[in-house]
Amino acid sequence: MTNGTRRPAPRPGRDRRARLIPALPGAARADADRPPHAVVVGGGIAGLAAATALAERGVRVTVYERGSSLGGRLAGWPTRLADGSTVTMSRGFHAFFRQYYNLRALLRRCDPALSRLTALPDYPLRHAAGARDSFRHVPRTPPFSALGFVALSPSFRLRDLARMNARAALPLLDVRVPQVYEQLDGTSAHDFLEAIGFPAAARHLAFEVFSRSFFADPGTLSAAEMALMFHIYFLGSAEGLLFDVPAEPFPRALWDPLAAYLARRGARVATSTAVESVTALPGGGFTVAAGGTEEPCDAVVLAADPGALRALVGACASLGDAPWRERIARLRTAPPFLVSRLWLDRPVRGDRPGFLGTAGHGPLDNVSVLHRWEGEAARWAARTGGSVLELHAYALPGDTDRERWHKELLDQLHRVYPETRAARVVDARHEWRADCPLFPVGGYGDRPAVRTPTPGLVVAGDTVRTNLPVALMERAATSGFLAANALLERWRLRGHPLWTVPDGGCGPLPRWAVRAAGGT
Repeated sequence: MTNGTRRPAPRPGRDRRARLIPALPGAARADADRPPHAVVVGGGIAGLAAATALAERGVRVTVYERGSSLGGRLAGWPTRLADGSTVTMSRGFHAFFRQYYNLRALLRRCDPALSRLTALPDYPLRHAAGARDSFRHVPRTPPFSALGFVALSPSFRLRDLARMNARAALPLLDVRVPQVYEQLDGTSAHDFLEAIGFPAAARHLAFEVFSRSFFADPGTLSAAEMALMFHIYFLGSAEGLLFDVPAEPFPRALWDPLAAYLARRGARVATSTAVESVTALPGGGFTVAAGGTEEPCDAVVLAADPGALRALVGACASLGDAPWRERIARLRTAPPFLVSRLWLDRPVRGDRPGFLGTAGHGPLDNVSVLHRWEGEAARWAARTGGSVLELHAYALPGDTDRERWHKELLDQLHRVYPETRAARVVDARHEWRADCPLFPVGGYGDRPAVRTPTPGLVVAGDTVRTNLPVALMERAATSGFLAANALLERWRLRGHPLWTVPDGGCGPLPRWAVRAAGGT
């Protein structure tokens, strides 16, 4: 306090327009003699954010995670290679963008300087036909970010720009949540970009690469999610499109320190423990059956993936009301994806980037040269003289010949980095998963909000509607904090402030330019 006024909250990044969602007032901590008890179902980003926010206010917290380790889609586990090395396998590369304010705030609990993250110098994209793009030199401040990308990108030519439908592009210039879903949720990302007339090369490189980050084909993805992504990274944020990655495997860099942080605040974390049922009691409160025991509690946070959420709600008739349960039952899961990690007996060329987004290479969506930035992989490569590469393929057919796709990814790697043709694969791990949310055309209305019809029951995860401009990992973290805040408000405890990129347009100049080009 200074002269009776509260200091403004420090901004979470470089964007002066970042939006603060203030914390609701309340007591700083729960009564130590009779603290409320909350059970969190799921130990991924959303569940850990909710557990952290609750434990910091003195709430007694139990986290149940059915997997053997924390982190959800960012979990990691040990595996032994053919050469005798013990390494950490995971579900693959994730980009920690600088506008992921709430996820980064969660990680700062046990790493205030975010020293366990390291910056990658570029975000290059490459098409099989030869087109290349990069975000390294693109300005970060909107609208110059989008204008700079167009000016610097070889995918945009003057005649292509002249053919674009400025009127159709207008929704991109003033993205607001939830209004963008009212405008565009009934259209696919593919059809939206077709209507605008983006050049094909730019569409493949700049947009379809992003849409596949949602593990979906652009033809099935809601255009509202595409527009929101355009807003978050291009026209709504001054943080830019470069990102950080963990400098060590996920457990060591992220989740082991956070688990220790939770333990110091009295939270109990039970891994390898599936929740079998949640029963809402007539007089209030719940009973949670997990690991062969039943635990009474005052509140429950459902932070499971879409399939597990559907199954749990479907088996627990006391949760929610009939319309809510029907909407949960309609939630869809994205098609399978494949992560192939290869340990090779020789290095790749020294100029290969740590991460490369690809298009036109069959199922191959990106290539990571893991030893460029992850310490464990770097130590293996230094000791053996080899290299560690990771290949991702999203939205694959469900009834697929897995060996075929393993071979196809390797063949495409040889096209992208020809020096790998001569390499021997020392060992390989292939992770097939199909547990990510699908955001289909017209599906926004079925997605759950944080609050539910049952008092004390909240939902968190990247499936959840937050009414904030967030996506992917940041949506998971934000929804976890929102779920905790809803329970803290119920117990008259102080909430946690949140930040997002600005909601709304990027200023009058781009809108004026579009109108001058023929828009309205």
